[in-house]
Amino acid sequence: MSSVVQSTIKNRLLKALGPDAFARFAPHLELVDLPIKHVLVEADQPTMDVCFLERGLGSMVATSSDNETAEVGHIGREGMTGEHIVMGSDETPNRTFMQVEGAGYLMPASALLDILNRDGATRLLFLRYVHCCALQLSHTALANARYNVYERLARWLLMVHDRIDDDDLPLTHEFLSIMLGVRRSGVTDQIHMLEGVHAIKATRGNIRVLDREKLREIASGCYGVAEREYERLVGVPISANRRE
Repeated sequence: MSSVVQSTIKNRLLKALGPDAFARFAPHLELVDLPIKHVLVEADQPTMDVCFLERGLGSMVATSSDNETAEVGHIGREGMTGEHIVMGSDETPNRTFMQVEGAGYLMPASALLDILNRDGATRLLFLRYVHCCALQLSHTALANARYNVYERLARWLLMVHDRIDDDDLPLTHEFLSIMLGVRRSGVTDQIHMLEGVHAIKATRGNIRVLDREKLREIASGCYGVAEREYERLVGVPISANRRE
């Protein structure tokens, strides 16, 4: 496994590490391709590796005991899969898989835990990241309770846009229905509404963002708090490709 250079890394969490801390990570990082539907975290099984995404989009899905599913989080190059490892749990009921193909750095969970146990500053950074993940989840619950499907769809599209390199989001209506917890036909209606105000252009298997500010206006207060907290605590904007 060859060592990697921090200046070549796109992952925002790895870039936030100090040079000495990154030097402890580097020997354990292995760059791998991540095809669509590739499972990064399997539900109710020991998580052997964490993954720091360089590109692409991971989707974390919760499943009930009667097989109802809903997406509860996105993971892009702002973070890592397997954040439960940081909290001392070796497995989780949630499943994480690639929704948009990409690449990332695998790291053995045991190596990550060893570094966190030895390095208090790095452990604090990763705990702050886990806090940001929890905040994202809490604001998803807030959006589901207080905002309509139109506003929630705008929020999810902004969150995906934050994590994808360009304005084309390779998302199907079926996946969007899982994201929002609504019927596919309801998603189609809301997409047509967003097209009507020229915020997006939808084609088969793809949504192109035409007007990000219009999406922010529509999403209103259900987007932005978790993103600002990430920037405050991690020290870099969550959507680096939008600001750099």
